[in-house]
Amino acid sequence: MHLFFLGVLLLSNGVVWAQSDTVAGIPVNYDEARVPAYELPDPLILQNGRTVTDSAGWYEERRPEILHLFETEQFGRAPERRTTNFTIFEASAPAFDGTALRRQVTLFFTEDTTRHKADLLIYTPSDADGPVPVFLKIGFSANSLSFDDPGIREGTVWNGNGGRVPASESRSFGTLDVAPFLAAGIGVAAIYYGDIEPDFQAGIAHGVRGHFLENGRDYPADDEWGTIAAWAWGLSGVMDYLETDERVDTEKVAVFGASRLGKTALWTGASDPRFGMVIACCSGEGGATLSRRQYGETTAHMIDSSRYDYQFAGNRARYGADPGTSPVDGHLLLSLIAPRPLLLQTGTTDLWSDPKGEFEAAVAAGPVYELLGGHGLETTDWPGPGVPILHDLGYYMHEGGHGPVPEDYTVFINFMKRHFLQ
Repeated sequence: MHLFFLGVLLLSNGVVWAQSDTVAGIPVNYDEARVPAYELPDPLILQNGRTVTDSAGWYEERRPEILHLFETEQFGRAPERRTTNFTIFEASAPAFDGTALRRQVTLFFTEDTTRHKADLLIYTPSDADGPVPVFLKIGFSANSLSFDDPGIREGTVWNGNGGRVPASESRSFGTLDVAPFLAAGIGVAAIYYGDIEPDFQAGIAHGVRGHFLENGRDYPADDEWGTIAAWAWGLSGVMDYLETDERVDTEKVAVFGASRLGKTALWTGASDPRFGMVIACCSGEGGATLSRRQYGETTAHMIDSSRYDYQFAGNRARYGADPGTSPVDGHLLLSLIAPRPLLLQTGTTDLWSDPKGEFEAAVAAGPVYELLGGHGLETTDWPGPGVPILHDLGYYMHEGGHGPVPEDYTVFINFMKRHFLQ
């Protein structure tokens, strides 16, 4: 089987990165010598020119300033959420040979309980004697396709024609092995991103953004939310539920996503400080990497109308020609998560997502972590593959391409154990 998805060519025998000299008619740079000179906004200098020198200045002045800029210029403002309602349709069932207890919950994101709802799946260790940390995954597949567990309700997914089909009629993007998490005393939760908003241009008609459109409008204003902000808004709804679940230590929830969902995980952690950790896989342009580097995918590629402009606020199109004019960049997004633990996971051959740019963004966000009493990367030397940095601000690059590989989850577990279980 051959198909294109997320900028990669998927083959029956694995994933091959499909690099090209142009995408959407826009040149692509993979040459470090052609990276333009750039200057990053200082995360500790306010727009009025004053320098932030203590945590009060960060939380009261600079952080709100940066958050507002991301809301209006990159991801878009989301509407206020009411508390998410839910129904537990499976309270406690043994799974994985009795090592886990499975809970399944339907979340209702709006008052329309027939349309805007999602199934949340939660596994916790069966031998836990209290609330446990949880690895929360937002994924590209229905829950029943993401885990090898016949007890999961099947659900439906979006197909390429803008309709919903049973999950069994779709394809899986791989299953997550829950056993190592359970053995470490960590729970696992999952939600399908399409249940919040479909991932295509016309998806607004079916998702939560469409529900909140004012009368007479068919699309959000230029400073209002794209789909990444919608997915993050939905994840905050997940947290609303988790705060009611006696099995979950809600101060120790790590939100995880890959690619566009890596961007989503970052914005979720930035905009909702209830999440205690963020693990972002290959988030690239519009996520952790530096747009100003103009290496691999650029702002211009992403906001092109033939690609992913719908994922962002309309205002982001202002910066396609020159990302240097944007008041935000990847390092500022990372700084919004400080001093909570943040791990960036990349791949050596994922040049489209610019793994070096993600590292340099983390270096530039380090002063915020240090100001707030945390530990940044504490190095400016880009580590080779297989050399994890697991400080409060972490970075890890596997040998390979876009998306996580099974070995990465060992690093994720170690990161969670280091910051949540010691």
